Amino acid sequence: MSDSGNLEISRRRLLGTVGAAGAAGLALGGAGGAAGYAALGGDGDGGPALTAVGSARVPFRGTHQAGILQPSQARGHLVAFDLAPGAGRKEAVALMRRWSAVAERLMAGEPAGDSDGGVARDAGPCSLTVTFGFGASFFDRTGLVARRPEQLEPLPVFSSDRLDPKRSGGDLWVQIGADDALVAFHALRTVQREAGAAAKVRWQMNGFNRSPGATAHPMTARNLMGQVDGTGNPKPTDPGFDGHVFVAPGGAQPWMAGGSYAVVRRIRMLLDDWEKLPLKDQEAVIGRRKSDGAPLTGGTETTEPDLDKLGPDGKPVIPADAHARISAPEQNGGATMLRRPFSYHDGIGPDGTPDAGLLFICWQADPRKGFVPVQRKLDRGDALSRFIRHESSALFAVPGGPAEGEYVGQRLLEA
Repeated sequence: MSDSGNLEISRRRLLGTVGAAGAAGLALGGAGGAAGYAALGGDGDGGPALTAVGSARVPFRGTHQAGILQPSQARGHLVAFDLAPGAGRKEAVALMRRWSAVAERLMAGEPAGDSDGGVARDAGPCSLTVTFGFGASFFDRTGLVARRPEQLEPLPVFSSDRLDPKRSGGDLWVQIGADDALVAFHALRTVQREAGAAAKVRWQMNGFNRSPGATAHPMTARNLMGQVDGTGNPKPTDPGFDGHVFVAPGGAQPWMAGGSYAVVRRIRMLLDDWEKLPLKDQEAVIGRRKSDGAPLTGGTETTEPDLDKLGPDGKPVIPADAHARISAPEQNGGATMLRRPFSYHDGIGPDGTPDAGLLFICWQADPRKGFVPVQRKLDRGDALSRFIRHESSALFAVPGGPAEGEYVGQRLLEA
């Protein structure tokens, strides 16, 4: 068969393949949306076909909410809401019903309803995911303090924090990701519209990753410092993965079974300072080669760093303050979290410096055992700290995925 013949895959066959992959659990993605990106030919019935990117569909229902285990998409929006004055549990129930209903339709590539503005018309689902979470303040507002998990206790203050309270916290959180900018925007606009009078936007941030198909083969993404970012992410096949990332059944708050806790941090990269560093110094700060992400002790990107290896000068090849060393699980009592970030760029400031960096999102069964111990260690001596600034912070309880007939959060709000 010719090369063009190899590309002739029907849309129905493609959707079936993607659906099966979704049901089985898609590959982990802190590394960036590399699944299925070849442009395909026409439908076997003679009609037009979406590309693999457009046809990729993520199930709305399942043990876990979508947007945690799926590959990171090319476009992302993070938005936090506060319930309106006077709104409480009743309004929250109605809101989560509306949000869940439109999220399920949009993730299936369908219009949001009669009021759909048609922004995403002509596109498929494009790996759209819509994920919902609850902040600590949500439980006060809805009279559900007794059901607030202890894992939602406020994050400690770190010395490198320069937090803007207006861009931190929130009663409710929505994470949107898609491999098409219009599809992602359409979901964001729909969620904002459906909030109605029940909730108002507290803050919103826009992010991006490398687009599917931009590289010759799937590979770990790079951040705005040019570093391969996501190499050390845990994989679903790793022993104990679920226990590190998801809440097990039978806990103090049964409604969180299958859920996770999301730490969200806006981390500004001081790119002007970083880019002045010679390549060798940049690699020493990170502890990895910039070209391919391999540790300075040799091998490939996936080679375990040899933290005990010394150089000819008798000093550790991976410096004592290198980011890769300090953040390693074995240096933090086994603390593990699943990172799934987006990069961001919000223009150039009055001083001529770029407002750019990382929308850091990490997932764990308990942030007190995941994010907090690692960040405390980084805060005390990470060489990278001189080139970044934490400007906003939030923590959300993200319940498990909805079963058939449920809306997200129903087990909390109606138990």
